[in-house]
Amino acid sequence: MFTKVLIANRGEIALRIIRACQELGVQTVAVHSTADTDAMHVRMADESVCIGPPAGADSYLSVPAIISACEITGADAIHPGYGFLSENANFVQIVEDHGIKFIGPSAEHIRLMGDKITAKQTMKDLGVPCVPGSDGGVPTIADAHRVADDMGFPVIVKATAGGGGRGMKVAATKPDLDVAFRTARSESKAAFGNDEVYLEKYLTLPRHIEVQVFGDSKGGAVHLGERDCSLQRRHQKVFEEAPGPSIDAETRARIGKTCADAVAAIGYAGAGTIEFLYENGEFYFIEMNTRLQVEHPVTESIFGVDLVKEQLRIAAGEPMTFKQEDLNVRGHAIEVRINAERLPDFTPCPGTISHFHAPGGLGVRMDSALYAGYKIPPYYDSLIGKLIVHGRDRKSALARLQRALGELIVDGVDNTTPLFYALLGEPDILSGDYNIHWLENWLERTKAPTSG
Repeated sequence: MFTKVLIANRGEIALRIIRACQELGVQTVAVHSTADTDAMHVRMADESVCIGPPAGADSYLSVPAIISACEITGADAIHPGYGFLSENANFVQIVEDHGIKFIGPSAEHIRLMGDKITAKQTMKDLGVPCVPGSDGGVPTIADAHRVADDMGFPVIVKATAGGGGRGMKVAATKPDLDVAFRTARSESKAAFGNDEVYLEKYLTLPRHIEVQVFGDSKGGAVHLGERDCSLQRRHQKVFEEAPGPSIDAETRARIGKTCADAVAAIGYAGAGTIEFLYENGEFYFIEMNTRLQVEHPVTESIFGVDLVKEQLRIAAGEPMTFKQEDLNVRGHAIEVRINAERLPDFTPCPGTISHFHAPGGLGVRMDSALYAGYKIPPYYDSLIGKLIVHGRDRKSALARLQRALGELIVDGVDNTTPLFYALLGEPDILSGDYNIHWLENWLERTKAPTSG
């Protein structure tokens, strides 16, 4: 096992990693910008290093600063968390070139899955079902029309280097395609420095289902079921649950084995998530995230495992502590993302926390870096906490979520807690009958709650 791990991240995920390291007897180093000097992850780590000014590009995305922090502190491994540099293959290569272990997959696998066209072809070759679409990038509008005419409308134009919903535009009809094509290319160029796009068939009422996989780098792999992440706003998830309410045990085993076999075949190491659109009983691969997911706690809850500890063990060359036959679903778990945002417009709302109380009790987990007096900086993501509940079944998990939301106190900034109160009053949410368009349609046709 490692002696000292540097966490190249901030907020609740940095705390999550520090706690796993502490339980394994591993020392931790927190890096931080000047805006995060008083952050909780800085207080909880064994050591801390300031790596730059507030802007992410000058601190948490600064590869030289992070490598220097490792050398100064003697850290022998880096855990990237999620976001920032977690899926940057060049960063991984530099880390390893400096004799430091990256806690995650290889640079090769990150590159393989980072380009959506290559990833799709790889998965297709490995037997993973994919959405019908172009064989590669679509360079011109004329090419786009040819591909779309062959597939039939609606279609979606997607950036090959995309993520977070940027560089994605739907063309419902042939006349819509020109604008969708130009806009997707323009957004992709601005966001990723790459204007290559491809086309896929647009599914009308799919659910967003993702399968958690874990590989040992030696050709062994398991799956840890699926999560339903269909409740999204502007392609950003807000509510995740496991197991998926639309997936039965037989289907779970089938798609899980397909995914585990695929990552085993490429010798994948550590945690990964294979994301699908799911409609009419069929799965369609959309992308693979080569890192820990924000919503990983719901998987941990229903399987009773610690995915971060497992990441550390695999990166240190140790075997996985579980086999596929050890992984049995126990109950139901739900996560809601609490953001510092002002409803109904979801405007970011940084500020000072005057009072914070995390809910507790059986089956309740709050992953957050908040404390009374903490100043939420305006420079980063607005996520301030994840409330996770676990119950013996979906009904009890929903009841527990209702109770936990009532205990949660976040005073001083507007936040999205009232959204989840409102959602728990909707019959479709209570029955689990929703798709990736449900939330945005609901927000449009109802008066969205205001922040509390």
